Amino acid sequence: MNSSPSLPDLTKLTEAQKDELIISLWETLVTIESTSDASRSPAFSAATVQGTQIAAPRPSTNDLRKRIRTSSSSRRAQARSAVAIRPGLSFEFLASKAVLVTVAVVALGFLADLGIGWYQRRLVAARERAALELRNAAFSGLYVELIRIVYEPDGRSYRATLNMQNPNPAAPLYVMLNQARVFAQTGMTWQEVPSNSANEPSSRVVKIDGAREYSVVFQADVKDWAELIPGYMHMRIQSDMLISQSNEPKVDIVERNNRFYVYLKPQGSNDAAIQRHGNFPGAPPIFIPMPPH
Repeated sequence: MNSSPSLPDLTKLTEAQKDELIISLWETLVTIESTSDASRSPAFSAATVQGTQIAAPRPSTNDLRKRIRTSSSSRRAQARSAVAIRPGLSFEFLASKAVLVTVAVVALGFLADLGIGWYQRRLVAARERAALELRNAAFSGLYVELIRIVYEPDGRSYRATLNMQNPNPAAPLYVMLNQARVFAQTGMTWQEVPSNSANEPSSRVVKIDGAREYSVVFQADVKDWAELIPGYMHMRIQSDMLISQSNEPKVDIVERNNRFYVYLKPQGSNDAAIQRHGNFPGAPPIFIPMPPH
């Protein structure tokens, strides 16, 4: 038994080799049909001519080659187009410069958005950290206290002296001092009394890298002042300030309000009567400090 001839692998043939294969098959088919026609009887051939089965003339090999040259290119292009439009079967669209530019622009935009978000988060975190450090320095690193109140020689006024201290001279603080204000309690309300900074401008910026004192001179001529302790007025001294770690601050500023409450002895008071009612061991002091409230 003769084995059948093996068929060529069409996927490995070039376009020219495929054309030659078609022509070879055509020539073989023509040869087979010619042999078959020769073996038929004359009666059968005549019947075929007289009947409806009249064979059309066969094209020559040259005609076939011409048809292949004129028709194969368009049909193959249609076949390639049909394959290309099937989803998932071709990635030839990636060769388009417009597509590549669009993909690159979208990728760059995505990366730029990520970069901007990362930078903004770092910037916000840095600002919050700087604000927290400044707040700690302004409230925990700067000490403000009322150290004394004395009578002025005019017999009517008082001088209150406050002290600011920065325990870390290597990290100076810049403080804008507003003029201190003084209030006297009358009944259930606070009444502001006349005051002025002692020999200093009402608003100034001072560098605090150690200790610094500042004073306010005021009068307390009010009627019906509250007498929580016999013979003493209830007073409030308020010193407001803006604090920064820079001598030319922009947004790195913290506001701090300092309030000091004292009992103040009026000038010309009867010390003996106050001592008798208050059980003081010695001469009644000019002021008695109170805890913040």
